[in-house]
Amino acid sequence: MVKQLGYHDIRAIFTRFQESDPEPKGELEHVNAYTLVVAVALSAQATDIGVNRATRALFQIADTPQKMLDLGEEGLIEHIKTIGLFRNKAKNVIKLSRILVDDYDGEVPNSRAALESLPGVGRKTANVVLNMWWGMPAQAVDTHIFRVGNRTGICPGKDVNVVERAIEDHIPADFQHHAHHWLILHGRYTCVARKPKCNACLIRDLCRFEDKTP
Repeated sequence: MVKQLGYHDIRAIFTRFQESDPEPKGELEHVNAYTLVVAVALSAQATDIGVNRATRALFQIADTPQKMLDLGEEGLIEHIKTIGLFRNKAKNVIKLSRILVDDYDGEVPNSRAALESLPGVGRKTANVVLNMWWGMPAQAVDTHIFRVGNRTGICPGKDVNVVERAIEDHIPADFQHHAHHWLILHGRYTCVARKPKCNACLIRDLCRFEDKTP
């Protein structure tokens, strides 16, 4: 495992990220907090592009928990059957919609514990919703962030929980809000898994990855 970068290098890295993309956005399409929860839950082991393709028509007719219940599990499946694990995901979306209607008056709660209690919503999904919808400095560690964090030394860790803590502990507070978006986008488009685009990387000189590609 690479060594944790120091404060000044991390500050320089995120200053560059900020200058390059001041307001990074998540790529999952949504219209409200509920559709964001559904989109993120559907995105497990699936691409954002594939989820967006499936949910554009879905969210036009089912953008609240009650409308999703009215659509029903089979109706939902017709919209999301191009997404991996669609049957299990459909069951979870219907279950979480029922809980939101029965226990939360159809509103999405804004506490991590309440979000994580919903079927199909884990810590990563909860953190995405807290960050993207309520602007909390919650860090959703996916495969891209795990890879970037460990390759570069920005936030190394043996598992996602350690990486999440490393982000919270080592990235300066003024960058916390957008940190996970910058890291995801960097991993998705530059620091890719097989052949990282090191020659086009804006933090190449600060990164601790030894096997940089030319």
